[in-house]
Amino acid sequence: MSIQYFLYARKSTEDEERQIMSIEAQLTELQEFAKRENIVIAKTFIESKSAKKPGREIFNEMMLEVEKSKESVGLLAWHPDRLARNSIDGGQIIYSIDTEKISSLKFPTFWFEPTPQGLFMLQVAFGQSKYYSDNLSENVKRGIRQKLRRGEWPTRAPFGYINDPKIRNIQPDPVKGKILAKIFKEFSSGNFTFESISERLSFWGIVGSTGKPLKKSPIYRILTNKAYLGIIEHNGEAYQGNFPALIDTKTFEAVQKVLKSKSRPRKHKEGHNFPFCGLLTCGECGAAITAQHARGHGGTYRYYRCTKRLGPCSQKYLQEKDVATQIKEQLQSVAISDTCYQEGLAKIAEWEKELKNNRGSFSENIDRKILETDEKLGKLVDSYLDNLIDKDIYLKKKEGLIKQKTELHQKKSDFTKKGISWIEPLKEFWKDVYQAKKLALSNDFHEIKSFVAKNGTNPSLLTKTVSFDWLGGFQIIDTLAKKTAPSFSLQKNKTLGFSESLVWSG
Repeated sequence: MSIQYFLYARKSTEDEERQIMSIEAQLTELQEFAKRENIVIAKTFIESKSAKKPGREIFNEMMLEVEKSKESVGLLAWHPDRLARNSIDGGQIIYSIDTEKISSLKFPTFWFEPTPQGLFMLQVAFGQSKYYSDNLSENVKRGIRQKLRRGEWPTRAPFGYINDPKIRNIQPDPVKGKILAKIFKEFSSGNFTFESISERLSFWGIVGSTGKPLKKSPIYRILTNKAYLGIIEHNGEAYQGNFPALIDTKTFEAVQKVLKSKSRPRKHKEGHNFPFCGLLTCGECGAAITAQHARGHGGTYRYYRCTKRLGPCSQKYLQEKDVATQIKEQLQSVAISDTCYQEGLAKIAEWEKELKNNRGSFSENIDRKILETDEKLGKLVDSYLDNLIDKDIYLKKKEGLIKQKTELHQKKSDFTKKGISWIEPLKEFWKDVYQAKKLALSNDFHEIKSFVAKNGTNPSLLTKTVSFDWLGGFQIIDTLAKKTAPSFSLQKNKTLGFSESLVWSG
């Protein structure tokens, strides 16, 4: 009996996925791929939502059907990152493979087989997808910082301005800019209230998204926005804007004095920096772990405890320094030496060079066969034009040669995609392994938390003990470290039916 496949297509509406194929294009490609591979699609699931965080309704619906299915099923998607960009969803898929609820995963752009090595590479792919999502936010921030240095407005233009794509900056709106200047001048006199300003704006056609006059909050934001002075405020820091100011400093300051006289100062609570907040859950009741500080004879103590929001819980608190010590001990279990790291990098570089050489030889061989096919097609056409062969024979032979040429191009394309696709993820993974050693000796608790969130799963606190499971290759290293001395090397394995695979040995 053939395996029934669930087709899953997803595209986020967020900016970072603009370059990803549309859902329609994914469906077309996947259906053609299924036809070529003789894959039977039992059901199609389509979703337009980011996979950065768990909680996708359609994805959860699909995984529920996987769980309820009496027969093992397969999943078909464009790439592993369409299925998961977070550790929880990725772990759910891998666990379903382990329990044989999912027996096959098919991707036109990624190779996978349900073997230990295949699962390892899938985990690396999921980890890379998560890393890509996390890294995108850093790239966006970097782009914003560059715009700020040039004095360019980084987001949507504030009221009174328009975005000008030609100069990638903002310019005064010919109508709204004048309205804004008039509002500032009138309010600075002290004779207007928020309500009267709202009425004035409504008279000029400036209303809210519902068509009703503006409330107090948006008017207050307009009257306190330093963008009208030609200043950009971003994350509490001011930058000189490279665009015309709409309000002079004297009028702006007069408006601020009027606002101050109409409002009462608010008290702000001083925040506390607890680096491990949001990482752990209670191992007894499953509630979140919160943080507090307390002052004693030895100074200020910081500790973590169960919120107890899900019911009674007997768990006690654990000091922050002990949380950090326990996590760093687990980091030490997957740490590698400087020598091992350098040897691993050299081995990866050797494999990359070997694969590139193999790819070059393979491509040359394919190109030669394509050229031979073209020559045959040319001779066939000449024979037909010279009336040496019958039209039916010509058409039949031409179809066969065209098919042969198409298959050769497909082979070349497939080899190019799959040839060294695992090298870059392996490089990143090997760097992460080395970073574990540095963090085990570090007191950068925020960085330690990020590392565990990225490479670990199910972090919890139970009986004053922090525990979590490692993901992907880290799980393999941790397992081997408990059986043998913690010294590892990268090795090739060609005995499992595919050309290049990776194993760890102690």
